[in-house]
Amino acid sequence: MKVLKVIGNQKLTGSIRISGAKNSAVALIPATLLASGTTTLCNVPHISDIDVLTQTLKYLNVSVKRASGSMLIDTTNLKNVDIPIELSSRLRASYYFMSVLLARFKYVKMHFPGGCQIGSRPIDQTLKAFRLLGATIEENDDLFIIQAKKLKGNIIPLDMPSVGATINAMLVAVLAEGKTVIQNAAREPEIADLACMLNKMGANIEGYGTSEITIIGVSSLQGCNHDIIPDRIEAGTYTIIGALIGNYLKIDNIIPSHIKSLTDVLEEMGADIEIHSDYLIIDSQKQLKATNIKTLHYPGFPTDLQQPFVTLLTSAKGVSHVEETIYENRFMNIPYLNKMGANIQVKDKIATILGPTKLKGLEVKATDLRAGASLLVASLIAEGETIITDINHLLRGYEEIVEKLTNVGAKIEIKEI
Repeated sequence: MKVLKVIGNQKLTGSIRISGAKNSAVALIPATLLASGTTTLCNVPHISDIDVLTQTLKYLNVSVKRASGSMLIDTTNLKNVDIPIELSSRLRASYYFMSVLLARFKYVKMHFPGGCQIGSRPIDQTLKAFRLLGATIEENDDLFIIQAKKLKGNIIPLDMPSVGATINAMLVAVLAEGKTVIQNAAREPEIADLACMLNKMGANIEGYGTSEITIIGVSSLQGCNHDIIPDRIEAGTYTIIGALIGNYLKIDNIIPSHIKSLTDVLEEMGADIEIHSDYLIIDSQKQLKATNIKTLHYPGFPTDLQQPFVTLLTSAKGVSHVEETIYENRFMNIPYLNKMGANIQVKDKIATILGPTKLKGLEVKATDLRAGASLLVASLIAEGETIITDINHLLRGYEEIVEKLTNVGAKIEIKEI
């Protein structure tokens, strides 16, 4: 079993370069199947989620070549075969294959996707979009058979601005006949990244980045070259770490507007942060003040940064409150933080944090990807040694995390026990 061993209380100085966005890559890679020929993706993060997607591409008889952050994906010999549950259950983003195969072949058979157990993650809005675009759906336990004689554009009013449903609706609508309007669409930067790539392929998409996306269907798409945007959640995680133990730590290759909801809060808390065009510098000399946050869909405070941010609040002076509005199981890190010495109470999706408290290293478990990030932040500021188990969750979302932190002064290593 692999574990992460961390010796805490080390000041970090130097530069951390942010990788390509995980949440973009996991949508862009399946989306390449919509196009004929070869698509080249650059700035692809080397994380385990990408490995699973690569296995799925190869299972569909797609040629994949990977080298130094790039992927060449050739769909010439693509086959529409049933994706086995062993692949689809490992990754939430597997359901993007559901959309692209439906769009290309008008038929797909696939099991319900997997992913971190952070709460209820239904796909009802995705299925609603499929039906409105002309598909029929048979559901048998977790197995879906989705097919259509013809896919035709329509108005798709989403009940909530779901990222997954917005992406899935886009992926089908680009090859559907006529006009589609996605109302109450999600506005995340990763959706804009996907729309930009699809438009390079020959799609006709407007309004991305707003709550209403308009798509005029086309008959076919062609491969293209596309650079994936920097990962705003990775950038936010390292910025949080810098606010706690950074010595003028540089977070490089960022899009500042993508993490504005975080940097605005940090500045209100008194953090010493300089924001430049594509990087920021953060120092941990100042005592942070307590604050209150509420997770919201973009451009609000991201749920994916909530857990690492709770760890930061254990070092802030005063009483802080964190309300989680997206996923009900996003506080599974808190029992471990309390075990390490934090003073956190949870009631009705609101965490109350009393700080500052000193954390002490011990053995903890990463229950999901962002909980793992929260405990990593805790281990870096704790006294003594921390062992984090179930680190595969953490490695799903952060490229070369051990190397990046080691390079700026952290004492961290992966151990086999």
